[in-house]
Amino acid sequence: MRRIALQTAALFAVSIVALAGVAAALVVHTQQSDAQTVLRQAIADTDAVTDPPSGILIYESDGGRDQASPDLQRGPLDPGALASVRSGGPVRTSEVHADGREYRVRTGRRGDATVQAALDLSDQNRERSRLLRSLGMASAVGLVLAMIVGWLIARRAIRPLGLAMDRQQRFIADASHELRTPLTQVHTRAQLLQRALRDIDRPELVEDADRLVRNTRQLGEIVEEMLTSAQLRSEPYSFGPVDLAEIADHVVDAEQTRAHELGVTLTIAHDEGPHIVRGSPTALRRVLNSLTDNALGHTSAGGHVIIDLRAPANGPIVCVVRDDGVGFAAVEADHIFERFARGGQGSGRRFGLGLALVREVVQAHDGTITATGAAGSGAAFTMTLPAYRP
Repeated sequence: MRRIALQTAALFAVSIVALAGVAAALVVHTQQSDAQTVLRQAIADTDAVTDPPSGILIYESDGGRDQASPDLQRGPLDPGALASVRSGGPVRTSEVHADGREYRVRTGRRGDATVQAALDLSDQNRERSRLLRSLGMASAVGLVLAMIVGWLIARRAIRPLGLAMDRQQRFIADASHELRTPLTQVHTRAQLLQRALRDIDRPELVEDADRLVRNTRQLGEIVEEMLTSAQLRSEPYSFGPVDLAEIADHVVDAEQTRAHELGVTLTIAHDEGPHIVRGSPTALRRVLNSLTDNALGHTSAGGHVIIDLRAPANGPIVCVVRDDGVGFAAVEADHIFERFARGGQGSGRRFGLGLALVREVVQAHDGTITATGAAGSGAAFTMTLPAYRP
């Protein structure tokens, strides 16, 4: 909603500033055009020297006979322009400051006479300054009103979307919760069937049972990820100091059995620390579980998976989950955290919500996560979280 409000306010603000700018430019252009018209008329008027228009000073030079309007006591305001036009030069227009006032001066010819007309711009400029200040104040008020209107419009526009998203998340959570129990039962029965078929030595059926166990496990993981995704949006985190090294130790202990079955060495390494971050222990455990599960799923027998924790002085806590498995192409690094993204390497599944949820959790903790790797050379997921400052 904040982004929509800012965009709407910016649109209104640009419109107001543009209108103010157009108005100011129009006023200035009109004043300049009117000044030029008045000066041309004054030069053409043969009686202007003795009876000049209001605000106009006239100086006329005709065959050595010079005369000036009553208010012009000091001679021509722009002697250089007068001499230039008198000697056959083109019409000259200039700005002249004299006696603390500003004049627009136009010098031209009327028959054999050279005439210089000056328009006092001081009062006009003061009026223009007051007008521009008024426009500036109006623009400032308009900007404030634009922000208020933008916020109201954004709030009104986003409300139906928010309600729709809440309904969607509730549906996903309810559906996932209802599906989790029967899927667990199906997976358990598939495992029992798998063991029974192995006991009676039916290899052609055992292969189908293995596939059934694998598919039910994957389906259960998808449902679990959907439920987790709904919970991330509906349940606010309860943040506090969390020892990331302690969570990493628990994750490694929990995954050692699976790592042993896969023939993969799973270890943890860290400096002296402390590795304390501000966050939710449950959410951060979910992140490390997902990253470790992903690494084990893409590392062949004999490979290594390591969780490396570092706490630089006065810096953020850095956690790297690194493996020497199948890796991924460098072009996939930007897409690997997208929902239901699928890569081209590895036997484990490369789709789902797992890594997308990992990024959401990390960002909710004001952290960042990046992925680096190369096909056939392993992968590394680097999570950076702000250190806890009591």
